[in-house]
Amino acid sequence: MSMKENVDFVKGELNSEEKFLEGTVKVERIFKKYKFPIIAAVVLLIALAIGYNVKSYMDEQNSIKANKAFETVLQNPKDTEALAVLKETNEKLYQVASYINGNKDGINVKYLKELVAYDKALNENSVEKLNDLSMQNDFLLKEFAIFNKALLLANEGKYEEAKTALKLIPDSSKATELAKLLNHYLATK
Repeated sequence: MSMKENVDFVKGELNSEEKFLEGTVKVERIFKKYKFPIIAAVVLLIALAIGYNVKSYMDEQNSIKANKAFETVLQNPKDTEALAVLKETNEKLYQVASYINGNKDGINVKYLKELVAYDKALNENSVEKLNDLSMQNDFLLKEFAIFNKALLLANEGKYEEAKTALKLIPDSSKATELAKLLNHYLATK
């Protein structure tokens, strides 16, 4: 029986080698048939990987360059070379630097734009503009805008409107203490 087992083993080995060769021939036929699309796909994937890595590297270098230029502007706000580098590499940081230098026009950075509008409304003592700002759900200084609106209303003698405005400030707000002080003053009016 050992001879028969050996013959069966050899047959099994030949069958598995035959199947392996058959699979290799099939793969070779497919490769020959689709040689150019396969090579093009591989080249495209390699080019995309290289392009992605180059872009990531360039973005990182621009970010480093912009941060260094911004640091220079913080130390010397009149450095025109650093401002030019900022304008070229990071428009938002350039706008922040311009704001620091006193240029408050043309600001498009979200929170900085809101701060400019808030500052302008305070400087103009405009209840309407403060009201508009406080109605924005995502406004950064919403409660402080409400408080300043109430303060302006109290200065105009509109005490009931000021009290109503102060009720809009939640207890969890940082402006709560200021609101309590103004409410205390308004209680006598």
